Amino acid sequence: MKGRAVFVQSQARELPSRDQVTEQEHTDPAAASGERNGSKSIRAVAAALILRGEEVLICQRRPDQPLGSKWEFPGGKIEPGETAEEALRRELKEELDIDAIVGTRVAHIRHNYRSGGAVDLQFFLVREYTRDVANLIFQDVRWCPLRHLPEYDFVTADRNLVRDLAAGKLL
Repeated sequence: MKGRAVFVQSQARELPSRDQVTEQEHTDPAAASGERNGSKSIRAVAAALILRGEEVLICQRRPDQPLGSKWEFPGGKIEPGETAEEALRRELKEELDIDAIVGTRVAHIRHNYRSGGAVDLQFFLVREYTRDVANLIFQDVRWCPLRHLPEYDFVTADRNLVRDLAAGKLL
């Protein structure tokens, strides 16, 4: 099944998720919470585009995780009762030990997995945060020039966003 984009706000960029997933899903959809899509869940996720000049912070998943060694943007699951912004602040504290000021939502993507599960991704700009970034959970964390993003092996759900960021279409 191909992914489809979901347009939510006028300032959020619609990004189609054209790639079919040929890799293991981020999580077990049966264990995920959120909306139901038939018998599979839609996992709501908030992710950060943490900018430093013309660079963005990217994170590599540990080899023992689903989608091990793939690159992604920091963030995670939106828990029941949380807004996307609240969830992102919590996740950035847990993953990178930073207190972030979450800015504008720049993209909203619905990516459907072949298994029938889906992830609903909201990407927010983060230009300000307190403390130095600390890698608390990832295999690697690095600042990457936007134009070099396509050189990294990103999770499938992020690939169209990566392409558009590198082409200067979003920021």
